[in-house]
Amino acid sequence: MSTEPPQYPPPDDDPFKKQPPQQPPQQPPHQPPQGGGSPYDTPPPGGGSPYGTPPPPYGGDPYGGGPGGHGGPDPLAGMPPLADSGKRVLARIIDMILVGIVVGLLTWLFGTSEYDIDPDKVNTGKSFGQSLLAAVLYIAYDTFMISKTGQTLGKKWLGMRVANLNDGATPTMSTALARAAVLWLPFAFCCACIWTAICGGWSFFDKPYKQGLHDKAAKTVVVSA
Repeated sequence: MSTEPPQYPPPDDDPFKKQPPQQPPQQPPHQPPQGGGSPYDTPPPGGGSPYGTPPPPYGGDPYGGGPGGHGGPDPLAGMPPLADSGKRVLARIIDMILVGIVVGLLTWLFGTSEYDIDPDKVNTGKSFGQSLLAAVLYIAYDTFMISKTGQTLGKKWLGMRVANLNDGATPTMSTALARAAVLWLPFAFCCACIWTAICGGWSFFDKPYKQGLHDKAAKTVVVSA
């Protein structure tokens, strides 16, 4: 008798991951009418065409699924509704304020801030150092929080979370890092506020998943928690 313990699949401890859809019970094959009649004499149940369902219209999910697509069911099936874009902006502002306080304290402590408004006295090195520190802290904060629970503090307080589009699960560390880098890396270079507004504000116009540019890069969505 073998003494090796039985092998079991690892448990899936993500409570948000979508479950596979239940298969409908199989219907018995259609029987032709008695008496030698044609199978086309009797219309199929529901009044549909005897030649099958017409192909779906063009368009649909850019990732290969969704209504009207050719890659399967809607990826959002079984997930909470998409979060409101306005609430997402408010959550982002809350996160920026929280991390901004930490950035301000650290830049003051290490002398990397530059508050002199005289353009002849601006220290470019210090300004870049402050921007780089801000970008690193924002990326680290977003990556850690999103990969842990799918929520930053702002999203948690407003009842939202980030989820993988394909399965609804909490993003992995690599996915969260890619998402955060697209959103926050421009902080270290230029146009930080403009890029953040464009990247996050994209969700107001994106269809059908209300994704920001950082969501598109990571293939994530923001849903109600």
